[in-house]
Amino acid sequence: MAASYLAGRNAALEAIRAGRRVRRLLLDSGARPTDADVRLLVAAAERAQIPVERVPRVRLDGIALRHQGVIAEVEAFAYMPFQELEQRIKLAGEEALVLVLDSLQDPQNFGTLLRTALAVGVTAVIIPERRAVGVTPAVSRASAGAVEHLAISQVVNLARALEALKRLGVWVIGLDVHGGKAYDEADLRGPLGLVVGSEGTGLGRLVRENCDLLIHLPMKGATESLNAAVAGSIALYHIARARGRSR
Repeated sequence: MAASYLAGRNAALEAIRAGRRVRRLLLDSGARPTDADVRLLVAAAERAQIPVERVPRVRLDGIALRHQGVIAEVEAFAYMPFQELEQRIKLAGEEALVLVLDSLQDPQNFGTLLRTALAVGVTAVIIPERRAVGVTPAVSRASAGAVEHLAISQVVNLARALEALKRLGVWVIGLDVHGGKAYDEADLRGPLGLVVGSEGTGLGRLVRENCDLLIHLPMKGATESLNAAVAGSIALYHIARARGRSR
């Protein structure tokens, strides 16, 4: 499997903690031995029998511009097969909460949503295989390593994936700027799938048609809409709170 690089202390540490195959950990040779974060990383790597190499900072700069003195060489992210994801959803029962992203393009937005998803206990995440950002090192960094602890599946056809969710008894709710009920007026009981659209065009036509319900965030003032990460995070936390699962 091809190698990839995770830059940043949180991304590297969470990859180790999650049991992802880390080939080696590269550390800035100029980092202070007493740095608590560095000591924590080294200890985690040693427990996992991961080689630790101290290298000149210029070598790290050649791999990534923003690295905090730490880069982990890892195997490419392993997506969960959709059939396994379906089993996770079945096991979650009435508490199932699935985040579905329709052609999201920005790694920062994707990473932010993944961080929120982990915080509220999302069961699974579904993204399209094409015309959308996947799990990249930039996404891992933006998620502060949350991606390592989530079940994420890539699918060829998002509309068909939504149909499969509905066969499992999941109520599919689309977050739409102009459509449906206000987000705090919807019935959020039972297994749910929240669909967040792309930054530019929102929900695609077929995806929208496969939603059981559309909800929106009411806007006041001159702001017409929030970006995908902010809107999706607000909706996720509202769902978690309404279902008594927020922390």
